[in-house]
Amino acid sequence: MNPLPFDADRVLQQTFVAQVEHHATIASTNDRAIQYATGLRATSQRSAGQCGELPLLIVADCQTAGRGRGRHRWWTGRGSLAMSLLLDAGQPWATDLSSPPMVALAVGVALVETLAPKIPSHTVGIHWPNDIMAADRKLAGILVEVLPDRRHVVGIGINTNNFLHDAPTELRDTATTLRELTGEQHDHTRLLIELLGQIEHAFSQLASAPQQIAARANGRCLQRGRMLTLQSGNRSVRGRCGGIAPDGALILDTPRGRQSYYSGVLLP
Repeated sequence: MNPLPFDADRVLQQTFVAQVEHHATIASTNDRAIQYATGLRATSQRSAGQCGELPLLIVADCQTAGRGRGRHRWWTGRGSLAMSLLLDAGQPWATDLSSPPMVALAVGVALVETLAPKIPSHTVGIHWPNDIMAADRKLAGILVEVLPDRRHVVGIGINTNNFLHDAPTELRDTATTLRELTGEQHDHTRLLIELLGQIEHAFSQLASAPQQIAARANGRCLQRGRMLTLQSGNRSVRGRCGGIAPDGALILDTPRGRQSYYSGVLLP
């Protein structure tokens, strides 16, 4: 369990978010963010006013239907942290949030910078496009969704104080948690304040120098040199990973030469 109660007021005072929702249990924080954004759109169509301020942070202690990429589900074990940010693309510090792969990489960099110091004896890095790994196991995941009005929903799940014995059987050999790596409980309020600071910095850099975000992500890429199989559309491509390109693409050295991919699903 989380060692201290979640303190929404501290998060509001010490980060860039304008509103915080905290749920003990929710189906999906991303779905709640989309629901909120739908209400904003309906209100703006009826009047010039706004029904709420952004960025909105939605935090949950438990998700019953957490979503990953595609048809995948995200396991939110007891004691873990699930959150979503609803971002208005018109914010000055978010002027270049039009590319979901780059947004995911910016958040990935922020996650690594937040989590790595807590587990210095383990290598923490990025698996393109949206997984954060520690000890070659999944520690956190990212899901970016772009809405019709260009608002972005950034979903993040972090295995913090949960235990793998509670996880579905198929995840026990591929996931890890901060609690099990450190033997300590982690305060979600403090962790969120640190992470949101890193995200704000990463988004500022994304707006001014996106190639620097890509370079930082490339430096944290754990797949470089590995043979990967990518499902891209209706075909699969196999090649040796050459890292992450300056525009956020995954680089694969294939029998047909070096190729760049901006989307796809990596197969086991």
